[in-house]
Amino acid sequence: MQDFLFYLNLGWEHIISLDALDHQLFILALVAVYAFKDWKKVLILVTAFTIGHSITLALSVLEVFKISSDWVEFLIPLTIVITALDNIIFKGNQSKLMRINYFLALFFGLIHGMGFANTARMMLAKEQSLFLPLLGFNLGLELGQIVVVLAFLVTLFIFSNLFRVARKDWIMFVSSAVFALALKMTLERIPF
Repeated sequence: MQDFLFYLNLGWEHIISLDALDHQLFILALVAVYAFKDWKKVLILVTAFTIGHSITLALSVLEVFKISSDWVEFLIPLTIVITALDNIIFKGNQSKLMRINYFLALFFGLIHGMGFANTARMMLAKEQSLFLPLLGFNLGLELGQIVVVLAFLVTLFIFSNLFRVARKDWIMFVSSAVFALALKMTLERIPF
């Protein structure tokens, strides 16, 4: 039980900590097109991300495949750039954006899962079962994502209802800010 709680906390920190800006930006880019009333859709969306993240994390820890950490660290912000750019390009067609974002959450979750694999590999003993640590980590990750999403949706609710910010303007503002930050991260991490 103590191992489970350790990995639950590790998953929580993986998304909530100040060092988790890349994951937080990705979540913001994914949920920028949703309104507070869409909270069920958003929960499904972040769960799709967690599923993708979980699959590659498990496969990487089991050493089914390995990708250079330099490339993974480059690809993670690139996924954020693509997601934010997608929001900007399709901001007028929110239903299409929502469908695309489910695919992006799952597919790009696969890439994000590789980001923690090297650390996880070192932490898990070879003879230790992977099920409980990965379950704990992924539940912690999911809980952290839900907190980030709720904070974002409450902020959106305040801006759209109190300050009367139009939905398209909100999508453009959030996506542009995320795009700029992620592009900077991507350019700094080009693996040469």
